[in-house]
Amino acid sequence: MTDDAASARETGSEDLAAFVSAIGGDRSLRVEENLGEGFVRLRVGEAERRQAKHDVRCVEDAVIEMLRNARDAGARHVYVASSREGDLRTVVMLDDGDGIPQHLHKRVFDPRVTSKLDSVRMDRWGVHGRGMALYSISENSQVAEVMDSERGKGCALRVVIDTTKLPERADQSTWPQMGTDDEGTRAIVRGPHNIIRTCCEFALEEHGGCEVYVGSPTEVIATARRRVRPSVEGTDLLFVDDLSVLPVLERLYVAADASELMEQAERLGLTVSERTVHRILAGEVRPLRGVYGALTHTRRTRTGSKEVDLTKDRRGLKLTDDDLERFSAMLERDFAFIGERYYLTLAGAPKVRASSSRITVTFDLADSD
Repeated sequence: MTDDAASARETGSEDLAAFVSAIGGDRSLRVEENLGEGFVRLRVGEAERRQAKHDVRCVEDAVIEMLRNARDAGARHVYVASSREGDLRTVVMLDDGDGIPQHLHKRVFDPRVTSKLDSVRMDRWGVHGRGMALYSISENSQVAEVMDSERGKGCALRVVIDTTKLPERADQSTWPQMGTDDEGTRAIVRGPHNIIRTCCEFALEEHGGCEVYVGSPTEVIATARRRVRPSVEGTDLLFVDDLSVLPVLERLYVAADASELMEQAERLGLTVSERTVHRILAGEVRPLRGVYGALTHTRRTRTGSKEVDLTKDRRGLKLTDDDLERFSAMLERDFAFIGERYYLTLAGAPKVRASSSRITVTFDLADSD
């Protein structure tokens, strides 16, 4: 082949590449250069896409990336609502972190978009801060979207995953067990590597800095209504016409009736039936324990410690089971006032004992190590 022919062919290839690129973008033209013998140089977009898919290999990987994102956004409380319908796994994560400005709700799923220019973090799961976590999730999901968020108001993130394409553990209901590793450090020692265990390992790693709750959408809504400490209370709420001005988690707390609660839950990605909403408002759905407290509670029960029945020790004063449970939940929520300031975590729900002339409340603290 003459030099002119080779040059013409090269020019023609470049023109064709430019044409295909212009029509279909980087996804239509994955190769930047053909090196021969089966070797190619990938375009930046294709290389990033492949790296992203490699970062998330299962549903549990997506969950840990979402948790790390919430932590790095300054969240002190994270609520993980997980549900499955057919082959689709839906994970909705609510947090009280820094939030995402409205105009960046879609851009955060682009590669290399990050708010951590000067704060790349290395933890037990690797490097975090490359601006690839949400992109990795979106590349492996049917749906990945910011449901609602504003700067300083936390975030609601929803991800829907086809488990036939991105697998998950078959057992998603079993809780893991906590023990000590070879160095005597607290660790998860057994249990399936499911979503619950992922949340437990994260909560154990971030103990004292980030409290995690995991359960169904129904349980998450009920828990937020019991645990969240509102920034606006009492008569001030009468002047709040639009609940979207409030932090994400507080909207579930302040919703006044069934229709308003259902509307706010839907806006945050938590889909529940009207009947379920009425059950939540009636106090029929028990709030979740924080993951760390649940782990500690399970461990103590397993090793022989007696679990206190809140309804038994009430010799003179008669309190209903529902009132005892509600009172305990209110105390646990209010404990956050000193818990956040002194890095304390409850080992379980507050224990309430009632007699004819006294009500005694005991707060058992989880070990600080």
